[in-house]
Amino acid sequence: MPTDVPAAFRRDVRLLSTALGRVLEETEGPALLGDVERLRHATIAARRANAAPAALDAPVTIAGAFEPQRAEQVARAFTCYFQLVNLAEERQRIRSLRERGPDVADSVAAGVRETRAQLDPAAFDDLMAGLRVTPVLTAHPTEARRRATLETLWRISALLDALDDPHLLPGERDDDDRRLLEEIESLWRTDPVRRHRPEPLDEVRAAMALFDQTIFRVAPLVCRSLDRSLAPGSGERPAAFADPPLRWSSWIGGDRDGNPYVTSATTTAAAAIASEHLLLGLEAAARRISRSLAVSDRDAPPSEGLKACLRRDEEVFPRIAARLARTLPDAPHRRALVMSAERLAATRTGGAGAFPGPAAFLDDLRTIQGSLAAAGLQRLAYGELQHLVWQAQIFGFHLVSLEVRQHADLHADALRDLGHDPTDAGALDRLAFGSAHRSEPDVGGISAATREVLQTFGAMRDIQATFGPEAAGRYVVSFTRSPADVLAVYALGRLAVPEGHVALDVVPLLESRQDLDRGTAMLDRLIALPGFAAHLEARGRRMEVMLGYSDSAKEIGVLAANITLFRAQGDLAAWAARNDVSLTLFHGRGGALGRGGGPTNRAILGQAPGSVAGRVKVTEQGEVAFARYGNMRIAQRHLEQLTNAALVASTPAHDRAATEPWERFGDDAHRMAQASEQAYRDLVEHPGFVDLFLRITPIEEIGALTLGSRPARRGAEAARSAEDLRAIPWVFAWGQSRINLPGWFGVGSGLAAVAGPRGAAVGTTAGIKRLRAMREWWPFFASFLENVELSLAKADMAIGERYAALAPPSPLWERIAAEFELTRSLTLAVTGGQTPLADRPALRRAIDLRNPYVDALSLLQVRCLTELRGGAAGPARRAELERLAAITISGVAAGLQNTG
Repeated sequence: MPTDVPAAFRRDVRLLSTALGRVLEETEGPALLGDVERLRHATIAARRANAAPAALDAPVTIAGAFEPQRAEQVARAFTCYFQLVNLAEERQRIRSLRERGPDVADSVAAGVRETRAQLDPAAFDDLMAGLRVTPVLTAHPTEARRRATLETLWRISALLDALDDPHLLPGERDDDDRRLLEEIESLWRTDPVRRHRPEPLDEVRAAMALFDQTIFRVAPLVCRSLDRSLAPGSGERPAAFADPPLRWSSWIGGDRDGNPYVTSATTTAAAAIASEHLLLGLEAAARRISRSLAVSDRDAPPSEGLKACLRRDEEVFPRIAARLARTLPDAPHRRALVMSAERLAATRTGGAGAFPGPAAFLDDLRTIQGSLAAAGLQRLAYGELQHLVWQAQIFGFHLVSLEVRQHADLHADALRDLGHDPTDAGALDRLAFGSAHRSEPDVGGISAATREVLQTFGAMRDIQATFGPEAAGRYVVSFTRSPADVLAVYALGRLAVPEGHVALDVVPLLESRQDLDRGTAMLDRLIALPGFAAHLEARGRRMEVMLGYSDSAKEIGVLAANITLFRAQGDLAAWAARNDVSLTLFHGRGGALGRGGGPTNRAILGQAPGSVAGRVKVTEQGEVAFARYGNMRIAQRHLEQLTNAALVASTPAHDRAATEPWERFGDDAHRMAQASEQAYRDLVEHPGFVDLFLRITPIEEIGALTLGSRPARRGAEAARSAEDLRAIPWVFAWGQSRINLPGWFGVGSGLAAVAGPRGAAVGTTAGIKRLRAMREWWPFFASFLENVELSLAKADMAIGERYAALAPPSPLWERIAAEFELTRSLTLAVTGGQTPLADRPALRRAIDLRNPYVDALSLLQVRCLTELRGGAAGPARRAELERLAAITISGVAAGLQNTG
């Protein structure tokens, strides 16, 4: 390991890798460890030879000599190593955060300070009042690890924390060392491959682990940071803001676009599971905090309001009240909070004394706060008890706002089935918002698909009635192309629930380049319709529009898609200002650059002028969600960065920094987008491209994995074009083959459109100087190039050539390799670095350290795919190879820390 690696990180890696080696030797014998070491040394030697193609011959030979069962064990060993190294890196990030202190450049405190300096007090107060940061968890199958593995890693992390304690007694250290070996052996013996595909409710429960582990506990800590930044005396006064800015939404259990296993019953159950976890968390927090409120009524006499609460609860829970009066006769504030916990338990179980809703629970908490404050106990009133208030405000009794998503075509089919024209926007507007009473539709002759569409609205109505209107109201329409696609949902909701009301906020999702370009024209036609115009007015002129990063990038390439999205953001923001609409842009980002990934806070700061306005909503999925919320400190850091970006991106300085570069460089961006899209389309629309993709990536093996409940492609037929593939497995497969094509292809051609002729000396042309100026003055372009550098750094074309050899020689591969070299050379010419990420040495070092180990897994995967593609393996042999493929896919994902 290089000497510039921090000593504490080196120590953690050494401790964990030594323990893993001991477990391997004890459980499998020294021969396995020897095979692992031979392959590891061979890939390291190949890297030292600059990964020249011939240098890979030795590790290729070693990997090819393993029988599938031995290759599986070796692959599992490397995968376990990556999981442990990821843990060590996470701990190092936490150390770095501690060393930097709380007031770093992108902290909440820095955001408040910068924003306050630019706005007059009234404008600042307005911004704070409307500040909203909404992460949205989605169930896309990009988390390759099993939940059992994640929970084992959390326990290992806790043990490492304990071992860091310098005051441990020898016996305590020995016991922690023993437990560490025990957990690592458990990690080794946990099968990395799920035997069965998870069902949607399994995905819901997996997400609940994140809420239980960190999100519920970290949310009030972010609120405390904001409170501390706004005014002095945090914890000794009422909160400096009335409404916390954080909220969570979820698609898990609600996203039925392309997932036939998500039904109305699934959505109803998902809401119930989330509420149960939330109520258990609130109850546990109330009981814990109550123990710190055992102040005597002599020192803190209860207020009249508190006495009234206690009398009310005595009537509902006489036995519990009598017991508390006997055991805590002089602690009325503690008794009151314990009784609130009892009411939470009754709310969860449906018993007598249940709270009618979160507002009633908040009233009780504020009564306790007011009584303590009136007695002069401000610290007790506004300390941990305030955290519970914030949790109740953020999560209500529902935990997350469950969002439904469905494809526009399904709604059109349902309307036809019910006898309505799905293209007649005027008729749909009258149907959705007209005053005429609508009778329940005749469902006798309709299809099962239409019946399920209608039942979804019934489920949303029932969830709202049980858990409150915030529990389920947003409905995202995939591939929205016209006002009729939006109105179809309102009309179907009216037809499905004629006897009552289901509150709906329909969110158009603009995904294709054409739909992004025409978004404002579509919205103009929508708000011109009288029924929708009245609905918009009734909703306070609030609207939400979602932008799709995945499908746009898959359609036209990453550079053209990002420029199109930037332009669309600006157009939508200007449209909202013209029409007095409070618009929230919902960003459908994935983990990889080809799906809008990269550091979210930097992406927000690079958005178009006026497009944030204090509101940030973004998807977080798969391995991204677990990376951001698997650890308390990292989760807090991530949420503070989002809050900082929501503030800073809403300032005049940000809008100037976004407006001026577009005016200066907009024509260049247009030329880059055109050239990049042309290069990309020439590749992916070539008749032989899909066949090449299917051969040189493990896309079929990914489709067979039991990562998630959602199918890997739209429809059951084999892919005939790139459009048939979902964006997530598309990106995942290219990453597995180390080519990483969606993250960079076409960027070189786009940059060349400004840099000048390809034959010109790199770095000396006026075009290169102009691109450098773009990077210096345009935050969007700087953020984009940084993400391209990350994609280039994670790509390895020498390994990619081994995958390319799985297919017959093709000029398409030559085109891919040439575009990679062009993208790399021009990107480095613009950034001035010798290698990608040269100005981010910690990230570059992490990638370099991992590469030899990822190489080993990649070569094992190539060895496996070679035999699978050959078609000669019998059923038993093929089953072994398919299992090996699944394990190497999981391992490479762990090594690259990226799937889709």
